[in-house]
Amino acid sequence: QVQLAESGGGLVQAGDSLRLSCAASGRTFSNLEMSWFRQAPGKERELVAAVNWSGGITSYTDSVKGRFTISRVNAKNTVYLQMNSLKPEDTAVYYCAGRFLGTSRYSYWGQGTQVTVSS
Repeated sequence: QVQLAESGGGLVQAGDSLRLSCAASGRTFSNLEMSWFRQAPGKERELVAAVNWSGGITSYTDSVKGRFTISRVNAKNTVYLQMNSLKPEDTAVYYCAGRFLGTSRYSYWGQGTQVTVSS
C-alpha cells in the first residue's frame, strides 16, 4: 500500500512560483508512474503533468508547458511540481497520483493541496 501526501500549496500573486511536493510511503514508489492533477471549482479534474518511474520521461498538458516542471527523487520517495509564472487560471486543488506501469487506473491519490493565484 502507498500513501501520498502533498504539500507546498498556498496563495501567491500572478507571476510568482511555487513548488509542490508529494511524499510517498511504502516500498513500491519507484515502480509507479507519478502524475499531478488539478481540479478547479466547477471544472473537471485535469491531468497536468506525468513522470515515468525513472524520471527520464515527462509529459505536460499544453497550458503549463514551459512553466511547470515535474520531477522525482526515488531515494526520497518524493515527486515535485515546480510551477513558475503562475496565472490566475492555475488556481485549483492539486493532487498527486500514482499508477503501476502498464495500467490505466491510478491506484493511489493524495488528499490535495490548494493553489490560489491572485491577479
